[in-house]
This record gives sequence, C-alpha cells and structure tokens, in this order.
Amino acid sequence: MSSEIQADAELDCVGFFCPMPISMTREEIEKIGIGQVLKMEADDPAAEEDILRWAKRTGHEVIKFEKTGGVMTFYIRRVK
Repeated sequence: MSSEIQADAELDCVGFFCPMPISMTREEIEKIGIGQVLKMEADDPAAEEDILRWAKRTGHEVIKFEKTGGVMTFYIRRVK
C-alpha cells in the first residue's frame, strides 16, 4: 500500500506572489468537498508561513508539506 497522498484537486501558484497564492488557495478549497485534499504548489517564499497560518486560522488541515528546491508543495484537507 502506498503512503502517497492522493489529491482530489491541484493548484499551481508557481510564479505568483503574495497575496495571490493565498487568494487562489482559498478560492480553490471552496470547490472541493469536505474531507477532500487540495495539492498546491508555490515558489513565493512567503507562501510557507502564509499558507500554514491561513490553514490554522480557517480550520483546514495541512496534512503534508514538502520543499524541493524553491518549490513548496502543500497538501491541504478541507475540514469545513
């Protein structure tokens, strides 16, 4: 059995800078169902702190975070 997380939707925010990654993520998470997972990639250095803080504030769950080179990948489960 694979431990790889299956995303229900993907969002590419590479090349966008604050506040676009957070705005685009907020918009996209509303399009998926509760319990589903959004995979979001960004290269804005501020996105790491912004997305983690946003998820905590809004009650969504960052279930996995990876940083490869300059690209960050967030797996966010919609909680409500």
